[in-house]
Amino acid sequence: MIPTVPSQQEPVFNVPKVVVAVLAVLVLVHVGRSFLSADDDLWVVLAAAFIPARYGPLAPELPGGELAVFTSPFTHMLMHGDWVHLALNSAWLLAFGGAIAERTGTVRFLLFFTVCGLAGAFAFYLANSELVQPMIGASGAISGLMGGTLRFLFPAIDSGGFRRLREAPRSIPLMSLAEALRDRRILVTSAILVLISVLTIIGFGGAQNSAEIAWEAHLGGYLLGLFTYGLFDDVSRAEDQRQPNDD
Repeated sequence: MIPTVPSQQEPVFNVPKVVVAVLAVLVLVHVGRSFLSADDDLWVVLAAAFIPARYGPLAPELPGGELAVFTSPFTHMLMHGDWVHLALNSAWLLAFGGAIAERTGTVRFLLFFTVCGLAGAFAFYLANSELVQPMIGASGAISGLMGGTLRFLFPAIDSGGFRRLREAPRSIPLMSLAEALRDRRILVTSAILVLISVLTIIGFGGAQNSAEIAWEAHLGGYLLGLFTYGLFDDVSRAEDQRQPNDD
């Protein structure tokens, strides 16, 4: 009798649970809003949205009141304009969240995601300190995931390609910040994002309209992710601890 060996089939979607959980929360929030009346939904969105003018005399008059001054930098990440907006952010979350979640673990992933989202809101405020128009969406946080991923994406390409990024992200060495700031590929990517942001902010080619993209938030989240990811990366921290001490 020939013994049978259990087949080990790799799942089609190998997504860390924390990424699935974040995605599920974003979808559930959007679905939940569909049960509200148009007026109630508008109030909820405005109360959760990040509104720069909220940090001034208008705070008590805006939906959410003064409490939203403290909550909206967090809650704006949960809201999306429509299903297309949510779908795009979900796709980018799946693209850049998996490898980072594998490297950082659940707690550090959520902390990094949140901090990048806060950085996006802060950048939006700096560029639009008196704006009453609300900003919603997790784009700043997801842009931070992109910035963080670049710190080990190019080392992965240099030593095995995208397959290594998907199959063994913890085996990829992390670029130091100094190395990242000298890497031509990262500099070119960053320059392109900055250029797109500037062109969008000044309205080049009709880029600014009623459905404008908050590129300030994208850029703020991306830069914080790129600069600070090393503080959250559990792999690099473990390697540092294994280094012998010099006497």
